[in-house]
Amino acid sequence: MKINYILGFVVLVLGLQSCFFSAENPYTGLPPGKWRAVLKLDNNPVNPNPRGEPLPDKVNLKFEEVSQGELPFTFEVIYVTADSFYIEIINGDERIVVDDIKIGRDKSQAKDTIMIDFPVFDSYIKGYFLENAIDGEWVVRNRENYRIPFLARHGRDYRFSNLRKEPVMNVSGRWETTFEIGTPDEYKGIGEFKQEGNYLTGTFLTETGDYRYLEGTVQANKLYLSCFDGSHAYLFEGKINPTDSSMIGSFRSGNHYQTSWEAKFNPKAKLADAHSLTYLKPGYNKIDFSFENTEGKMVSLKDVRYQNKVKIIQIMGTWCPNCRDETEFLVDYLKQHPEQELEIIALAFERHKEKDKAMDALRRYRDNFKMDYALLLAGNSNKAEASQVLPMLNAVLAFPTMIIIDKNDRVQRIHTGFSGPATSEHKQFKAEFNRFILQLLSNKSVQQQ
Repeated sequence: MKINYILGFVVLVLGLQSCFFSAENPYTGLPPGKWRAVLKLDNNPVNPNPRGEPLPDKVNLKFEEVSQGELPFTFEVIYVTADSFYIEIINGDERIVVDDIKIGRDKSQAKDTIMIDFPVFDSYIKGYFLENAIDGEWVVRNRENYRIPFLARHGRDYRFSNLRKEPVMNVSGRWETTFEIGTPDEYKGIGEFKQEGNYLTGTFLTETGDYRYLEGTVQANKLYLSCFDGSHAYLFEGKINPTDSSMIGSFRSGNHYQTSWEAKFNPKAKLADAHSLTYLKPGYNKIDFSFENTEGKMVSLKDVRYQNKVKIIQIMGTWCPNCRDETEFLVDYLKQHPEQELEIIALAFERHKEKDKAMDALRRYRDNFKMDYALLLAGNSNKAEASQVLPMLNAVLAFPTMIIIDKNDRVQRIHTGFSGPATSEHKQFKAEFNRFILQLLSNKSVQQQ
């Protein structure tokens, strides 16, 4: 009787197991839902002050790096059908769709492999995945031997931490910021933050562009922000001093750049006028160039297509996130105003030194954004080289730079950098751009400020 009871119990358990485990996984790829990923920039402190000792001229103000160089971000796996899925990388309000994903099998390792490609930015994530984890690296093709270890785990939807330490203050608002403190390369910026409890979003504006959509957290007197978009990987960490509403911290871009920054709360903080930084040298009154487009044809402003029209010259690179924001803006503008006598020419300065690879990058970029304007290869991604290629300018200070030319081929305005949709400046920029273009289309030229 006892044996029959035990046998019956075993049969019942096996039956339950078959109910739970006999059904095959309906998905052919990654498990759906939220994932948390980290880029392991290195094992060293980001800030060159690992012991938290007072920095020069910063009495009683310390900053200790605590993330150990791990840059986190989240993404979501979304299935269209049981056999088809894509990924959305999440940075605050931004979601970047990635659908160029390949899954295979490494027979030598007996492991499943995955390749997540960002063709527009010429980079990819490649690794092994087993059930709920991916272990691999992020590789940037247009940088020499540029690889950063990557790890992602399914079912985790927090970015930096799921802790809820009470913040010492709400940092929402504008912060006057200085990067590269005390060096010849020191530059100004403005931090724009929005804090809700521990949750923090925002960006940093500079005179050459912004650091796009940042997302993170405030824990007690520390703040953390990060962004990953397939091209750039940004990590900001800071210590808040509520006594005088100041901050000091570190900024990391990938594993190739790091610096310190400090900020002071200032609702009235402003940067230099973007129209005053780049200008024509004395003795020049026009822009002149001739470069090859993606079809191998030489293109010049003297071509018939551009005569008696308002023209925009976009100095950019396919590797540049701010250029991506500007390209999306210009493509959308042309779609909304097909009747306007307006032409755009993009001059691309690329990281690939080999012409064929650079051209391939341009074609991918053109196709991805459905660009209905010329995209020319102008040189390598070097501001000094760009300045030599365009000697009529005082300098090329930023990618992107937008040159607006009237119907008579006279330069009317040069805009350095681009304040993208992550910034409070974007709405105002769009309105002013629309007004200015309409003014030029009506043949009302103005003198460059």
